[in-house]
Amino acid sequence: MTDIQPLAPARLALRIDPAQFHFTTTAELDDLTDVLGQARATEAIRFGIGIRRAGYNLFVLGSPGTGRHTVVRRFLEQQAATEAVAPDWVYVHSFVQPHRPHILQLPAGWGRRLRDDMQQLIEDLLATIPAVFESEQYRARRHELEEELKARREHAFEELRAEAENHGITLLRTPSGMAFAPTRNGEVISPEEYEKLPEADKKRTEEVIAVLEEKLERIIQQIQPWRREGLQRIHALDREVMQSAVGQLLEELHKTYHELPAVLSYLETVQQAILDNADMFRNEEEGEGVNFLGMTLRKGKDGEALQQFSVNLLIDNGDTHGAPVIAEDNPTFPALIGRIEHLAQMGTLVTDFTLIKAGALHHANGGYLVLDAMKVLMQPFAWEGLKRALRAGALHIESLGQALSLVSTVSLEPEPMPLDLKVILVGEPLLYYLLSHYDPDFAELFKVAADFSEEMPCDANGLQLYARLLATMVKREQLLPLDRTAVARTLELSARLAEDAEKLSLHMRDITDLLREADYWAHDAKHTIITREDIQRAYDAKVYRADHLRERVYAEIERGTILIDTQNTKVGQVNGLSVIGLGQFAFGYPTRITASVQLGGGEVIDIQREVELGGPIHSKGVMILEGFVGGRYAAEQPLAMSARLTFEQTYGEVEGDSASSAELYALLSALATMPIKQSLAVTGSVNQHGEIQAIGGVNEKIEGFFDICRQRGLTGEQGVLIPAANVKHLLLREDVIQACAAKQFHVYAIETIDAGIALLTGVPAGERDASGEYPQGSINQLVAARLAAMAQTAREFAQVGKDKELI
Repeated sequence: MTDIQPLAPARLALRIDPAQFHFTTTAELDDLTDVLGQARATEAIRFGIGIRRAGYNLFVLGSPGTGRHTVVRRFLEQQAATEAVAPDWVYVHSFVQPHRPHILQLPAGWGRRLRDDMQQLIEDLLATIPAVFESEQYRARRHELEEELKARREHAFEELRAEAENHGITLLRTPSGMAFAPTRNGEVISPEEYEKLPEADKKRTEEVIAVLEEKLERIIQQIQPWRREGLQRIHALDREVMQSAVGQLLEELHKTYHELPAVLSYLETVQQAILDNADMFRNEEEGEGVNFLGMTLRKGKDGEALQQFSVNLLIDNGDTHGAPVIAEDNPTFPALIGRIEHLAQMGTLVTDFTLIKAGALHHANGGYLVLDAMKVLMQPFAWEGLKRALRAGALHIESLGQALSLVSTVSLEPEPMPLDLKVILVGEPLLYYLLSHYDPDFAELFKVAADFSEEMPCDANGLQLYARLLATMVKREQLLPLDRTAVARTLELSARLAEDAEKLSLHMRDITDLLREADYWAHDAKHTIITREDIQRAYDAKVYRADHLRERVYAEIERGTILIDTQNTKVGQVNGLSVIGLGQFAFGYPTRITASVQLGGGEVIDIQREVELGGPIHSKGVMILEGFVGGRYAAEQPLAMSARLTFEQTYGEVEGDSASSAELYALLSALATMPIKQSLAVTGSVNQHGEIQAIGGVNEKIEGFFDICRQRGLTGEQGVLIPAANVKHLLLREDVIQACAAKQFHVYAIETIDAGIALLTGVPAGERDASGEYPQGSINQLVAARLAAMAQTAREFAQVGKDKELI
């Protein structure tokens, strides 16, 4: 079991031969038009865009940097270019319910035309109507009506006056009204003279006056209807004049919009409102107030006061081509749903339909709206507002204050806009699964998931396509072309980014950043093309900018502040390997793991867990190794030990099971009292059968221990034990590979605990023979013997306890 050989240098990293690329630089390659490595996602996007059913909106899931937004935008723009232009939408005033503006759908470009035509109509009316009412023809006809009314009234009074005079009575006009008085020879009789008349004459006079007063009262009662009739005739005249002026102007608009019934209906209401409110157009004094449909309006010749007749062009698609594709980067509730703005006037907030503003859903109606799922969920009420609009198939504009009943002021209730669009949410996979689980509406509204992969196979065809992708990126970013060696090195680093020698990373943001920085260094070195050295310099510079903390940790290990042995041997002590992630940079470093054993009740105490510094996965790994020890060595006897495991000099949470094999090695060493080589470090998880399982961060862990050993001087005995399942993930630095080729450092692939403990101690682990016994002196035999002795001691203590109870 001690003849395990280190891995050959060729197995420690992916090396891509530049000779397989049949080009000198990427400038010779054609652009890659297809989406590389995302066949499943692109098929889902095509399906989601193509199907025209309710609820078939898309959720594009994948890690940031995989090109989700770019790919989605490309597909949407290609599809949108083949579709019809979305219509225009306008809000117009409702002359019946002013607080509920109407929305009109118009062909693209016609919204702007209607707005301009209505503005021109008002300007024409403001010029035409006053001129018509000031014309000689109108004045003559009105004067005729007024004279006719006056003559009718005077004729009635004249007849009454003549009748009165026939009886010697005259009709007088006094400050208090009309009155009758007796006359003599055409002169009014004074009161003194009247009193001197005979009683019969006075009685006859009073009787005549009484009859005349009745007739006068009847005439006065008829005057008001005559006046009303006259005013009606004047109003009819005004309406006739207005009808002549307005009808001629509106007739042209009817011809223009004869194929749009909604606009024709609106024009009819406009015409009626103009005819009913002629005074609005006749009075041109700036600032004078007019009561119109319950609202006091300011009037001006420029149409400022007549904004009820204007058009609020909400969505103008007159200059667009194809369906709209909108990406809203700040999806707040108003930015999505729209808003109603207010103006401050005389200490109060006022609004009207011209202050209705469109949201992203309005702009994307008839096309596609792209949103970042996390940003939508982080904005108050934006997610609920989006779902409500999609469920209803219509867009109701309201403020948050109205939606939450926080304000009770009178506001507008615009007519909702019918919705017909696709919403594409872009987010991480975890967010998609959480929404699917916790939001019952999510599955109904977003039926299509486009899952972006983070990697692709690293085969011959994949390498050639990736090279074309790099050429496309270089041209798009206007960078220097890459030669074959630069392409090969970029592909190697892409595999490193994927943490798999058989895969290439599809995190194109990181690759693009690498190319940009390599272009900078190539220019700095006066190169005309980007070479392998430029790529490597960009990568090394990026690491250098981020590795300040790594440098400090390694310095403390070198100074002895953090205790790490890289030589000699120790019982119950092993070097485990950990990884620290710092944003996009991660590094590995060794950690001392120790184990102590004593007589006990069969428990393995994880000190990290006991002090709440161990995560659940780490605790699970300790329990698994406890199961392994009990199952192998104490299947037929009590496990009478008590063991304690800990990570020395750790002051934060320990998580993950990648150290469970190292903890088990330390425990076996303590039980067998067999020292472990401190020149070796260990990583890998273990199962209850003693098999070593794959872990993450294998490259960083190996390089971390290598750096510590190199600081202290490589001896040729140092190395790292890794799971055999991780060999395909090896993509080590060049200096590590060179040290391994010179046999100054070693990487061992381990499949079982037995193989690992044999390598660490130099003593075979031992296998059971036919009688179930381990070879004498083997690790397993020493552990089994120690546990058997502990069990016997425990039984003896138990017997002594029973004897004392009997006494």
